Formats: sequence, C-alpha cells, structure tokens
Amino acid sequence: MSEKPTAPAASRSTGGSGPVAAGSATTGSATTGSATTGSATTGSAASETSTPQKSGRRMTGVGRVLVVVYGILALAATGRSVYQIMDHFQVAPVAFTLSAFSAVIYIVATIALIAPGRTWYRVAWTTISIELAGVLIIGTLSTFAPAAIGMAAIDPFGDDSTVWSAYGAGYLFIPLVLPVLGMLWLAKHRPVASSSSTAAEA
Repeated sequence: MSEKPTAPAASRSTGGSGPVAAGSATTGSATTGSATTGSATTGSAASETSTPQKSGRRMTGVGRVLVVVYGILALAATGRSVYQIMDHFQVAPVAFTLSAFSAVIYIVATIALIAPGRTWYRVAWTTISIELAGVLIIGTLSTFAPAAIGMAAIDPFGDDSTVWSAYGAGYLFIPLVLPVLGMLWLAKHRPVASSSSTAAEA
C-alpha cells in the first residue's frame, strides 16, 4: 500500500499559523505603542515636575540688598519719629508728623517688595512713588523755606529735621536715590502670572 501524501497537512498547518502570527505581531505593535506613549507621558510629567514655575516675586541679588536698605530706613525713620513725637512734638509738629509718615511709607514699601503677587507689586509702586514725591517736596521746602514745615533752620542733622529734610542729606542722600533704584527694579521685575490664574482668566 502506498503512503498518503502529507503535503495538505503541512499546508493546513502553515495556513493556520499565518493569522496567529499576524495577530501576535499586531498585539506586539499595540503593546509597543502603549509603552512608547506611557514613556512619553511619564517624561512629560517628569519634565513639568522638574521645571520650577516662576514666582511673582524675585528676592535675589540686588533685590535683597534693596529690601535690606529699605528695612534699615524703616527702622531709622520709625525710631526717629517716635522719639521726636514723644519728647518734643510741640517744637515742630508738622515736621515730626511728616517724619512719622515717612516711617510708615518705608515700612509698607519694605513689605510690598518682599510679598509676592500683583497687588503687592502695585502697592510697592504706589509707596515708592509717594516716597520720591515726599523726598523732593520736603527736601525743597526744608532747604528753601524751612519755616513752612515748622523747621527753625536748614539743618538735616537737627532735632527738628526729618528723614527727607534737605533731600535726605542726614542719611547720605540715600532717601533720594533709593526710590529711583526701587522704581528701576520694579520696572525690570514684573510679577509673572501663574498658570492657574491664567487659566482662570481664560
């Protein structure tokens, strides 16, 4: 008896494995794509996490020096005005009131420079603008018409002088230069809006 040909069986075996192999290849591609997508997502999340967002305020370098000088002037003006008002307020009440006002301006300006946010940024601009106007106005009056603000003479180191008298000569003209530097600093360092606030506005 002759043996039956086995070619059809082999053919059936080969034909059956074709779709299975194709399915396996498709599944592998899908798995690879999913892995690639997951890696990309993980990488994006990692990069977003590792990249710090810019804050609204910038207290580094010159900014810290500026805040320190403002803090020193705030303490000096506060101590001077408290002593003048408690010890001899009747001598020059207008000048001593202006001295207390300058102390408040320096305190608020110091806080506004440190605190973040657009609101404090505007407060810093307002207080520093008032500071510059006060130095120019009080400095001019104390130099050319000291009697107008209750001062007996043109003496930036006298008992009846203020921080802004004679354009801040008693403090090495720092009160005259400081607001200009503060304005330049604020103009170059605007607060950066956060992504959440930008999305809320949109």
